[in-house]
Amino acid sequence: MNDRQDNLGFHRDRHGRIRYGPWRGGPDPLAAPFDVRSAMDELGQDVLNSGNIGDALRDLLRRGADGRGGLDRLADRIRRMREQARRRGNLGGTLDQIRAALDQAMAAEKETLAGDDSTDARFAEMELDTVPDDVAGAVRALEPYNWKSPEARQTYESIKQMLRQQVLESQFQGLQQALSNPDPEAMQRVKDMMADLNQLLDAHARNEDTDQQFSDFMDKHGEFFPDDPQNVEELIDSLARQQAAAERMLNSLSREQRQQLSELINDALRDADLAAEMAQLQDNLRALRPGLDRRSPTGMPNEGEGEGLGYGDAVSAVADLADLEALEAQLGQRHPGATLDDVDIDALERHLGQQAARDFSQLRDLERELERQGYLRRDDDGLRLTPKAVRRLGETALRRVFAEMEAHGTGDHADRRTGSADEQTGLSRQWTFGDELPIDVPRTVGNALRRRASAGALRSGRLLEVDDFEVTETERRTTAAVALCVDLSFSMFADGRWGPMKQTALALSHLVETRFRQDALQIIGFNLLGRRMSAVELAESEPEWVQGTNLQHALMLASRHLRRYPDAEPVVMVVTDGEPTAHLTETGEPVFHWPTTPEAVRATVAQVDELARYGATLNTFMLGEDPGLARFVDAIARRCGGRVFTPDIGRLGEYVVADYLRTRNRGRR
Repeated sequence: MNDRQDNLGFHRDRHGRIRYGPWRGGPDPLAAPFDVRSAMDELGQDVLNSGNIGDALRDLLRRGADGRGGLDRLADRIRRMREQARRRGNLGGTLDQIRAALDQAMAAEKETLAGDDSTDARFAEMELDTVPDDVAGAVRALEPYNWKSPEARQTYESIKQMLRQQVLESQFQGLQQALSNPDPEAMQRVKDMMADLNQLLDAHARNEDTDQQFSDFMDKHGEFFPDDPQNVEELIDSLARQQAAAERMLNSLSREQRQQLSELINDALRDADLAAEMAQLQDNLRALRPGLDRRSPTGMPNEGEGEGLGYGDAVSAVADLADLEALEAQLGQRHPGATLDDVDIDALERHLGQQAARDFSQLRDLERELERQGYLRRDDDGLRLTPKAVRRLGETALRRVFAEMEAHGTGDHADRRTGSADEQTGLSRQWTFGDELPIDVPRTVGNALRRRASAGALRSGRLLEVDDFEVTETERRTTAAVALCVDLSFSMFADGRWGPMKQTALALSHLVETRFRQDALQIIGFNLLGRRMSAVELAESEPEWVQGTNLQHALMLASRHLRRYPDAEPVVMVVTDGEPTAHLTETGEPVFHWPTTPEAVRATVAQVDELARYGATLNTFMLGEDPGLARFVDAIARRCGGRVFTPDIGRLGEYVVADYLRTRNRGRR
């Protein structure tokens, strides 16, 4: 008992008191089934590399999360099961079985006739010689034949009995016991069940309330439905699936086989009541489930492959193949607008078991939880990132950057001079003449009360004295206006720099948003043209097949941003992998030319000079080893007093963030 209690997280001490402790009974039962933030980080990595959140989510669901298998693993299991089902045998085996039974009956009959010297025996042999070659024709031709051999007669009668039993069992899974009983009352029970079933389906088709009728039907005939449907819709789904499987099986046969087997089934169900009820049931199911696929699934065994299957086994094989084929398509999520809600989880559990269904349910819940917690949203264009998601991506990127900075020994970045500012340190000191710091009201009043109490409670005097006042110390932080210009040309994507570039921008954005809120950051993307971008727009941006690196336009937008904050430290950072190959004409039209032209260089340098006159710091982060770019960035660095960095792509974020922290704290020049 104590061990059990200990596993549940509590135990009793020697005095009988309950002591609670950590859970030691396996996985935490209160833990979330998945880590949404970790999943968002995985998604973010793909989004930053490609820009398409829909594709990134599909990839995550395909490979799985939190160590669980994804859709690809489930689909692989489905493919293996489908191949096993396809090899189960030849679906035309029913005809082979009937042919074998006919041959056995006719051999026994001819053996009996050979021992009879009468004229009737000779005529009977002639009649047997005229029996058609096809199976259905032979069975029909022998219907009026007067068998001389009891063994042959019994074999022939077993053919129709076998067909009737298999056809009914393929439609109603629970008929085996009733059909194995030769008692006519058992067959009458089957007919009664089918009549009641058709009445129920007719009423449902007329939109009548059939809840009570369904309950009465299951109380009376529930033994015939071992899958235990809970309502009329589930009952119809089960029956329609079996009917569709039978039709698919017939469609998978050759035209000759299909005709022969259809004739044999019709002959086996020649009982008027039974045939009429079966025909009505088929009509009802087609009307209630008109969209159900009744075509033969792909990959069906060809004639002669494997061991021949009986009718019921063939229908079951086709039903399994159709289910597996549909599941494989649903798990593939390849058609436009596909969602995990398209997957038939009951069929998945039926074929792969409860654990597979649970794993899939958790994947589906993960997709929903990402939306519920505000990381993703759906609009007319599909899934989109939210600002919350982008903040999470920026936080993760920044954490990674700071880890790299610590690993490489980057120093402190704070400016800790005391004075008037907006960041309180939590400390206070006595007020002195000339202080502009905010008054610490609680401490000031407290000082006055303590002074008066020490002088005597009844003694009159001024409420506040000069010595009572205290001020709150604050930490001065410089203010910066930062323009981060990032190259969006296609070469950035082609050379694997797209993801690190966006991670760097989001890390810097998150740093400014959370630690330096007084700073003003503007992200500017540029290819043929420059454009201001929010963090969300940058995160969702996808590579464009657009030629041109218009750094001139990007610097123009950067200059406009800096001039909106005249009291801030102006900082411009450029991340690029190519020299300027585009610029704006006097009319404002972009012009592209490769290799770069003197006009493009002059236009870009003019913007560099304007930033230098304004006093902005302009540092360039050069990616790649383009000699032309190296000469250009060295020239503009000498021209404006900036610096050039050539970071490894994996350390781009570290360089940019460290440079921002270093530059913004130097103060306005």
